[in-house]
Amino acid sequence: MTQLFTPFESRSVRIKNRIMMSPMCMYSAKDGFANDFHLMHLGARAAGGVGLVMVEATAVHPSGRISPGDLGIWSDDHIAPLSKITALIKSFGCVPGIQIAHAGRNASCHVPWEGGKALTSEEQAWTVFGPTEQPYSEEYAIPKAMSAQDIQNTVDDFAKAAQRAQKAGFEIIEIHAAHGYLIHTFLSPISNTRTDTYGGSFENRTRFLREIVHAIRSKWPEELPLWTRLSCTDWIDGGWTPEDSVALAKILKPGIDLIDCSSAGLDPRQRVHRKPLFQSPFAAQVKAEAEIPTVAVGWITTPEEADLLVAEEKADIIALGRTLLRHPFWALEAAKTLGQKPEWIPQYGWVLT
Repeated sequence: MTQLFTPFESRSVRIKNRIMMSPMCMYSAKDGFANDFHLMHLGARAAGGVGLVMVEATAVHPSGRISPGDLGIWSDDHIAPLSKITALIKSFGCVPGIQIAHAGRNASCHVPWEGGKALTSEEQAWTVFGPTEQPYSEEYAIPKAMSAQDIQNTVDDFAKAAQRAQKAGFEIIEIHAAHGYLIHTFLSPISNTRTDTYGGSFENRTRFLREIVHAIRSKWPEELPLWTRLSCTDWIDGGWTPEDSVALAKILKPGIDLIDCSSAGLDPRQRVHRKPLFQSPFAAQVKAEAEIPTVAVGWITTPEEADLLVAEEKADIIALGRTLLRHPFWALEAAKTLGQKPEWIPQYGWVLT
C-alpha cells in the first residue's frame, strides 16, 4: 500500500497526505502585499491535491526582502490579503503554511529575471545585515554587522510575524534558516566569525536561531506546529555539516516539530553534487539520528521516488518545487499512478472521474 497518501499529524494539525508544495519565491509582490497572482499560484496547487502549501519566504522586516518583489509580513496591513489565500487553500482541504524569513546579506537585489544583481542607491537599495561585514560575494552589498540590539530587534520581528501569521489563518510556520539567508549566516562558521556570544562556538552560532524559536513559541499557539528549514550542508570544507544539523535538531526539539532538510546557498564556492534525490539523505540522517520528523526536498520527480522515501522512513513529508510548477496536478496524477483514487475537487471531479 502506498504511504505517500497517508495522513501526517504535527501537533494538532492533520495533513491529508505527505506532499508539500515547497516554498518558492515568486518575486511578484509590491511593498510586501500578496495579490491575485499569489492567490492563483498557491490556490492552484491546493486544488491540485497537495496536503500542504508552504507559502514562499515572507519577510519579517522590509530589510529582509531578497528583492522589492518579496512577500512581507512585517505589517498588520499584510494580514488581509494573506487571509484570502489561506481561506482558499483551506477550502480545498489543504493546510496553509508560511515560511517566514530575513534575507540578511543577500537582500536588496533585483528580481532574478532582471539579473538578480544588487540594487544601487539610485535604484533605492536598502541596508543589508549580516553577522559580520563579509558580503556574499564582491557583486553583493557589504552588510552591516548586526549589533546586539539589531539581533534582538530581529528576534522580535520574527515573533510579531508569527502573530500576524496566526491572524491570517496559517496553521504551520516554517522558520527559514537555510540558503545563505540571515539565520544560516549565523549558523555557519564560514560566514560567522564574530567574537561575541553570537559567534565562535556551536552554542554561540546557534544562539540566534534558538532565541527566534523561543520568541515565536511564546506567541504562537502551543497546539500549532513550528518547523524550520536548514541547509544541512554548505557543500564546502570547514562549513556547516549534516552532523551539525543533527546536533541542532536535537537541541531544537522542544520547540521545533520538524526539520525541512535542504542544503547550500551560503557561499559561491560551494560544490553541490546535484543528482536525483541528492538531498534526501540529509532528511534520512536527521530523522534517524535526531529522532524528529523531516521533509525531503530536491530533485524528487516521480511518485515512486516520493512514496519510497516515506515507506522506508527516510522522510515524513515530500516537498516538491519545480515539479509542481510544471505539473500543478502532480499529486492527483501520482495517486492514480500509485493505485489510489484521486480526490479531485468537485468542479473537476464530476468530469474527470
